[in-house]
Amino acid sequence: MASIRRTLSPSNERHYQNGNQYSVQSPSHKLVLNGKSSSLLYSRKNYISRKKLFYRCLVFFVLGFVLGMAPFGGFDDARSSDFSFEIKPPVVNVKEEMKDVVIPRPDNVVVNSVKSPGSGEEVQGKFDYVSRKLLIVVTPTYNRALQAYYLHRLSEVLKLVKSPLLWVVVEMNVASAETADILRKTGVMYRHLVCSKNMTDIKDRGVHQRNVALEHIEHHRLNGIVYFADDDNIYSLELFESIRSINRFGTWPVAMLAQSKSKAILEGPVCNGSQVIGWHTNEKSKQLRRFHVDMSGFAFNSTILWDPKKWHRPTSDPIRQLDNVKEGFQETTFIEQIVEDESQMEAVPPGCSRVLNWHLHLEARGVVYPGGWLLQKNLDAVISTT
Repeated sequence: MASIRRTLSPSNERHYQNGNQYSVQSPSHKLVLNGKSSSLLYSRKNYISRKKLFYRCLVFFVLGFVLGMAPFGGFDDARSSDFSFEIKPPVVNVKEEMKDVVIPRPDNVVVNSVKSPGSGEEVQGKFDYVSRKLLIVVTPTYNRALQAYYLHRLSEVLKLVKSPLLWVVVEMNVASAETADILRKTGVMYRHLVCSKNMTDIKDRGVHQRNVALEHIEHHRLNGIVYFADDDNIYSLELFESIRSINRFGTWPVAMLAQSKSKAILEGPVCNGSQVIGWHTNEKSKQLRRFHVDMSGFAFNSTILWDPKKWHRPTSDPIRQLDNVKEGFQETTFIEQIVEDESQMEAVPPGCSRVLNWHLHLEARGVVYPGGWLLQKNLDAVISTT
């Protein structure tokens, strides 16, 4: 069998005449050599960069260790250090901002004029900041046919009085839902109290109801002018504005319609300017009284009840109305606990020249509840005039 044998290629080494021997490398062989050299170069550079990184870390470690051991302060100093920061508001020129604001007197404040966005007209603003005393109006009330009418009439007057005003309404034994409903609808600041007394032991219901209000004022230390306003009297708006000026105790004359309704009786002080110099009285049975004043004819400072040192009272006993005295003497025995004589009284208004409230005795004594009438519904009574 014939075989074909390929002859070997000549040797890669060629001999030249000058005796030098060169090796001719193939392209693939050159690529291998270039790859080895590049890998060696890369590993050398990587070694140098790692060495530099090591030395840098070593330097920073030594520097941090030295700084950490340096005596810049203890742990307590660092703990006590305040690392808070404050955001300060922008600086405002107060003089420049307030140059148009005028404050002439304490009783009013006038601000700079502003232009309304619609019309462009200047509007001058004025705000009333008058400091007024609190009026504490005490009203005892009880169930009867005209109770709702009297409370509504008095509330309409009190709504017109400038604030602050507190209406203290006192009922017997229980606070009726009808009275509470009337008070809620008046729009007047009020407190609804109850006098829990046994009716069989009571001689004068109004005395104990007023004493409940006095205890409330003393307990809560209400600071103002106390006025006893029965719900069946008639009051002028000027009266409530006048008694705000009272310092300790003020009094004024009250016009009363006699029981026979045939004549009017004036009861109260005779005044010379702001001084009380005498008394009006037409009833012989009451001439023995020290002070001839109706229950709705005086008002006093509430601090007398709970601050005896301020008024140099000789005793700190509570000031209350008495139920064990003769009828008609409740007023004078109560006033004697507040003042010593007329020199400590103030005339309202000065000169006592006007009658500011009336006691007309208009209660219809013949009016009774209709047959089958429920007491808890008494305030909705409709009385026939026929």
